Amino acid sequence: MVETELGRKDHPSDVKDKQVNGSSKDIELNVTLPTTRKRDIEKSSNFEKAGFEKAIELTGYGKFHYFLLTTCGFVSTSEEMDVISMSFILPSAQCDLNLNTHTKGWLNCIIFIGMMAGAYVWGSVADSLGRKKVLIAISVMNAICIVASSFCQTYELFMLFRFLNGAALGGSGPVIWSYFAEFQPKSKRGSMLSFMAAFWTLGNLFVACLAWLIIPSSIGYFSPTFKYNSWRIFLLVCSLPSFVVAILLIFLPESPKFLLSQGDREGALNIFKKIYHINTGKQHDLYPVKELLNEFPKTEDEIEKEEEKVGKCRNMMSDIADNSRQLFISPILKFTLISILINFTFHIGYYGLMMWFPELFNRFNAYSQAHKGQEASVCEITEYVVKTGLESKDKLCSDKIESDVFMESLITVAAAFPSNILAVLFMDRLGRKFFLVFSTFSSGLCAIGMYFVTNKKQNLIVSAVFSSVISCGNAALDCLITEIFPTNLRATGVAISMVAARLGGIIGNIVIATLLDMYCPAPTFIVAGLLIGGGLLCLMLPNTTREPLS
Repeated sequence: MVETELGRKDHPSDVKDKQVNGSSKDIELNVTLPTTRKRDIEKSSNFEKAGFEKAIELTGYGKFHYFLLTTCGFVSTSEEMDVISMSFILPSAQCDLNLNTHTKGWLNCIIFIGMMAGAYVWGSVADSLGRKKVLIAISVMNAICIVASSFCQTYELFMLFRFLNGAALGGSGPVIWSYFAEFQPKSKRGSMLSFMAAFWTLGNLFVACLAWLIIPSSIGYFSPTFKYNSWRIFLLVCSLPSFVVAILLIFLPESPKFLLSQGDREGALNIFKKIYHINTGKQHDLYPVKELLNEFPKTEDEIEKEEEKVGKCRNMMSDIADNSRQLFISPILKFTLISILINFTFHIGYYGLMMWFPELFNRFNAYSQAHKGQEASVCEITEYVVKTGLESKDKLCSDKIESDVFMESLITVAAAFPSNILAVLFMDRLGRKFFLVFSTFSSGLCAIGMYFVTNKKQNLIVSAVFSSVISCGNAALDCLITEIFPTNLRATGVAISMVAARLGGIIGNIVIATLLDMYCPAPTFIVAGLLIGGGLLCLMLPNTTREPLS
């Protein structure tokens, strides 16, 4: 086989080399190669044909994968920055936008409503047209919407651009996780997906640092008709990562797993060769695999669809509808329903509390200043803030936030890093289910603990522990949901799960916003029950740890 691959007419240099070396093997190959290169080619004949898992494994693991991790990780960073930034803006923007607790809740929710709309559309398009193009479009749209929202002077217009921002972000999660996972060998997939989840925590930390540096300052432009103050500048800075990742994505290839699912084995093989070259420094033609196995045989319906030669847009819409239908047919139906329920319950707890931590820190700070040395529960403090606000609009509309609030928020998000490190080290050893069950039980207990805190220090400790344990659960959930769906349905399946997650975020914020002021004990116990119950559902899913992607 080596002879047929490399055999060609002698060039003058080849003849000269044969005369010098006189090697019989060189004459047989009609080409003189360095000894090490000949050894590589002889060895490669053992892997003339290979499936995806073997092909990606033979590319090695090196520079390409680290650049991929950095780029995809910063997509997650920018997504989390955009989502969580609102929790830092709310206390500062309440005067500019005439906000109360109810409208704050809706501002937290509107981005999730947009994400619900965008997740399904972008995920389905990514399963039809490819991951890379969609990711670039999402990043550009996201950045433009954030910049536009920073210039909005009214609550209604700000809500509109936050919705559009969410519509762009909705596709980011399902597509980037599918894209990244499809470049990973099964032996490293869990740890590397966990590593990418750490960038989510980095987004939390980065946005907290930026908020601390920018929002309390008095920088900005002020006129009778237009105001561009510190929290708007903070939003503008948060848009920069989206612009950066859009540029970085241009230098990455399409997912070879996606190309294989579309029948483009030659295109996938060329990508494997490029990855091999980048990782090993060896030439493309030394890549051991010469032909990829057809792991995605086309059905009769797909063959008929190609023969019909219908329009590209019509084909895409047909693919989207067909992908959605397949997700709700056995045996995939079970995975779809469980992933929807887990994401829904998990994110009610995650966003329901995480988005409100800065607001709770601000309330604790306001109470401690008015009642030196006195302790009070979250509910007592909330009652005080509500009554104070009802009695005096001037006290309610105060955009001055003490630096302690930002410091406490920074400590809370930083507490997630140790958990992310543990997830990276042990995700492939202990498994996704272990981390998810441990996380949901622990975070559920923390949610209950919020009801019993009586001072700022206790509140900070419980919040930090909650942030820590739920972050490793988030990494495990992302791994598990990404892996249970087959390649041709992966982005759509993850997208539908993300729709449920965003719905959980919406309900979580509305429930917290409404019940926190009306019936305080309820939110913490509701969140605890949903987290623990949802975590147990993962036990019904198959084990995907170190298993090939279907």
